[in-house]
Amino acid sequence: MENNVVLTMRGITMTFPGVKALDHVDFTLRKGEIHALMGENGAGKSTLIKCLTGVNDFEAGEIRVEGIEGPVRNHSTLEAQKRGISTVYQEVNLCPNLSVAENLFIGREPMSKLHTINRKAMITRARQLMEQLHLPVDVTRDLEEYSLAMQQMIAIARAVDMDCKVLILDEPTSSLDDVEVEKLFTLMRSLRDKGVGIIFVTHFLEQVYAVCDRITVLRNGTLVGEYPIADLPRVKLIAAMMGKDFDDLASIKPEGGLNVSKEELIDAEGLSHAGKIKPFDLKLRRGEVIGLTGLLGSGRSELARAIYGADRAQTGTLKVKGQEAKIRHPIDAMHLGMGMLPDDRKAEGIIGDLSVRENIILAMQAKRGIVDLIPMKEQEEIADKFIDLLQIKCASRETPVKQLSGGNQQKVIIARWLATDPDFLILDEPTRGIDIGTKTEIQKLVIQLAQEGKGVLFISSEIEEMLRTCNRLAVLRDGAKVGELSGDMTQEKVMKTIAEG
Repeated sequence: MENNVVLTMRGITMTFPGVKALDHVDFTLRKGEIHALMGENGAGKSTLIKCLTGVNDFEAGEIRVEGIEGPVRNHSTLEAQKRGISTVYQEVNLCPNLSVAENLFIGREPMSKLHTINRKAMITRARQLMEQLHLPVDVTRDLEEYSLAMQQMIAIARAVDMDCKVLILDEPTSSLDDVEVEKLFTLMRSLRDKGVGIIFVTHFLEQVYAVCDRITVLRNGTLVGEYPIADLPRVKLIAAMMGKDFDDLASIKPEGGLNVSKEELIDAEGLSHAGKIKPFDLKLRRGEVIGLTGLLGSGRSELARAIYGADRAQTGTLKVKGQEAKIRHPIDAMHLGMGMLPDDRKAEGIIGDLSVRENIILAMQAKRGIVDLIPMKEQEEIADKFIDLLQIKCASRETPVKQLSGGNQQKVIIARWLATDPDFLILDEPTRGIDIGTKTEIQKLVIQLAQEGKGVLFISSEIEEMLRTCNRLAVLRDGAKVGELSGDMTQEKVMKTIAEG
């Protein structure tokens, strides 16, 4: 291997039933660099990492790791770890009820002469590790007592302590706020300076330009190119990922704005849920897209859940289409013409082992009840209609939904609610963790739904996206609604309202 290179992947090829996931892909990682792996959903990023870490068995190509003679083929993540390749995923896969020290050394605890765990040595080594990485952590406390960001960093510390040469960070920032992201970046830079090669998989363009040295772009399972960060401005990166020029900031709202009717679909007064959301008022009319904006933890999802009945409101009244409504459970909301796409599509959205068809007809069947089953022919027609309408990429309607990329899973859940023909749709982070092209498709769909006379409550962490899509913004802070914006909305105004209320 050439000097300074810690990992090379050459000609990696992998086929799933009916789909070529990777087609002779090359990837090179150098020591002491942060290397972004970029591409739209379905581009092959996750598959390439799974081939490297032993989750997938690739068909052709070879992998070489510095310090190991000959080609390497890992058959498990444990085998990859032993060869110095560690992965930290978006969902922290540690044990929250164990201490930080126990999590750092789980499966490799220092042992005493009597073959029992040497707790004193374990705690001492854990403290030394935290000091080396400048992490202010009491290693004797349970992991769950720390924020998600700190848990991420503890997971990284564990990986680094296992003599890792290659550290893979797979969407590590998607649940973190800006301050937490900066702490993570400080740790990443510190590891880079110690010579660790870091593969950073993310959908956040700003973060790539803030922390990375080099970018590799994949598209449809093929390598587009490898670029030093300075040679690839944002517009060119987007063009490389999508295969076409793309104006990221173009407005997608129709000329003259949305045609909002006077009919109120939702009129919430004084709704609250103890400990989560303070009493709030919110009106939403037919043909309107209202955005909920605020920092992480401001109460955006909690407000939406209180309207939908996922968290039962403890005070206040809710009128739906002019009639007072008692929503005790989400099924009550569904019968009133509501649908809700939750922010955690894995835990609350898709049912992975069911097919695309079964996932799409789920809400419609729930509305009809267990007795009135939807005939198979009708199920197939509904599934085909929305696969076509939303351009869901899948081998067939019977493909298990867990085999789809994240963006296509998101489209399946949107299809599920569109199939119920709702008047009012809550979309909680519908574009999080998905690529720019699919993101724009979903934004355009939101506008289209409003033009068809539906009302949409839209939640996003990206203010730019909200300004493109919404005609009114409700601003939240610390569980309270602190203001509303409409008309000439700008990022500065949103920030000022969040700060000042």
